[in-house]
Amino acid sequence: MKPHIKLAETITSDGAKMALFEHDGDYSLSMDGQVFMRSKLSASEKLLGEVGVARLDTTAECRVLIGGLGLGFTLAKTFKASGPKTTIEVVEFTAEVVDWNREYLKPLNGTLLDDQRVEVVIKDVTCVIRKSKPGTYNAILLDVDNGPVSMVTKGNFSLYSNNGIRAIRAALKSNGRAVFWSAGTDPLFVERLRRNGFRVIPTPAKVHEGAKRPAYMLYVADKA
Repeated sequence: MKPHIKLAETITSDGAKMALFEHDGDYSLSMDGQVFMRSKLSASEKLLGEVGVARLDTTAECRVLIGGLGLGFTLAKTFKASGPKTTIEVVEFTAEVVDWNREYLKPLNGTLLDDQRVEVVIKDVTCVIRKSKPGTYNAILLDVDNGPVSMVTKGNFSLYSNNGIRAIRAALKSNGRAVFWSAGTDPLFVERLRRNGFRVIPTPAKVHEGAKRPAYMLYVADKA
């Protein structure tokens, strides 16, 4: 039986222990011993990138923000599905996650971080969105914490609050799209999105391509 190999570890700003593991070609991220992301279970992250840029004009200059790098699967799908004039801004709060992608995860998606179309920002994505100029982004794709439900870090709630949603809407262009990854359904979040000027399509997402049933939810929100 092949061992689980701890490749790297860090302490996050709120004191949690984050680690990167590899086991028989499967990479995983854990927080305080709880695995929250695996490379072999990445279908929902890929779908996030796919639906996020589905409406973009692949011949035009566009700008996409991805909140949360993880193992890079949303970045990879966004990169593949968007046009050559699309700039992808990846905002990751934990600098070590970016370093691990470059050092350990090149076999997955790590090399994309150094492509000329990709900009890497080490910062809280909420601050980036709130400080951005109105109409900056064609699309904003968010995979932060568990989404609007059962968040591990309480500070992330502001991103899904009325103020956070209004900031996201302001940062989007007139025909912009925001997509929120969520660990589960949240009807109250859907209502907040609609009250704040979005048309919402809840989109079920599978854990892996062969799964019989969806386990997660993507909230696809188009600026009304």
